[in-house]
Amino acid sequence: MWIMKIEVITGDITEMAVDVIVNAANTSLLGGGGVDGSIHQAAGPELLKACQELNGCQTGKAKITPGFNLKARFVIHAVGPVWRGGNSGESELLKSAYRYSLQLAVDHSAKTIAFPNIGTGIYRFPREEAALIAIQAAQNFEHNTKLKRLVFVCFEEDNFRIYNKILGSVRADHFL
Repeated sequence: MWIMKIEVITGDITEMAVDVIVNAANTSLLGGGGVDGSIHQAAGPELLKACQELNGCQTGKAKITPGFNLKARFVIHAVGPVWRGGNSGESELLKSAYRYSLQLAVDHSAKTIAFPNIGTGIYRFPREEAALIAIQAAQNFEHNTKLKRLVFVCFEEDNFRIYNKILGSVRADHFL
């Protein structure tokens, strides 16, 4: 069984020197605000061209492109759900976006991956629930992967505290 190291940091995901960074994308994959806009800007115009060829992405799924001008080899564009109160399958769609992202990373021989806080910006997913879903997705996936390092990159200190609180409540022997 492979055990990946799970970390939480504050920072700019576009600066991560990992195999894959995950983009909190919209269904068009053509850029937007927040993390999505930052990744598109840092990667350069080739990223937009590559995303245009993907013809969008359904909510709860993900697609992959090269990283172009980023330090990361690949960008996985994961589409999380818009929060509509919690009764429209939002949690399952967010879990699915993480699972698709992790599987795409493994399919492309990635050993390291960095995630933003998917869905917690303009899509208004509650931060605590989103963090718990993200951490559980990593825990449930790690038994089937050769990923060695997963980093949750929090742009805001508040998200950083939330992730650390949740990880601290999980049995320490689960993580290396």
